[in-house]
Amino acid sequence: MTAIIDYKAGNLTSVKLAFAALGAEAVVTSDPKVIAAADRVVFPGVGAAKSAMENLRVLGLVEPVKEAAATKPFLGICLGMQILFDHSDEDGGVDCLGIITGRVRRFPTVPGFKVPEIGWNSVEGLDGKEFYFVHSYYAEVIPETAGVTEYAGVKFTAMVKRGRLWACQFHPEKSGRIGLQLIKEWLSC
Repeated sequence: MTAIIDYKAGNLTSVKLAFAALGAEAVVTSDPKVIAAADRVVFPGVGAAKSAMENLRVLGLVEPVKEAAATKPFLGICLGMQILFDHSDEDGGVDCLGIITGRVRRFPTVPGFKVPEIGWNSVEGLDGKEFYFVHSYYAEVIPETAGVTEYAGVKFTAMVKRGRLWACQFHPEKSGRIGLQLIKEWLSC
């Protein structure tokens, strides 16, 4: 069973529907015991880093998330990826979970580019496949970067793979057949 972390933010319904489309059992939960008992864990994301970290603390989920990311297949999506890094510049700066070494920064203001990035973008390292992005902040490229893309003149991490820990800035659950294929691959890691 896959636990989808409910930290009182995030795109829970679309993530759960993606798993249902693949015939994979998934439960939305904020219960640390359910997360600990799950075979795999998804940390979905939509929202802001500061409130997400506050909600994780209030719900008693900081340590269960760290433990799950270290011991079982784990998928972070969008903000769920960003929160895995050491620090985010969002909301005036916030320390995050520190599971992945690196920093999350805001896109610069560049003529011809709107922030947030909303739409499809190809990802180098994932055969140039296009995935759906919605974000104003990005993770710098790090050694564990498995996929890179570019927006507003900035190359950034689109996907991290570290063993069974996968994290993506894009939304696989909103990326059609290609996104479902990525989730299916993660389910078999």
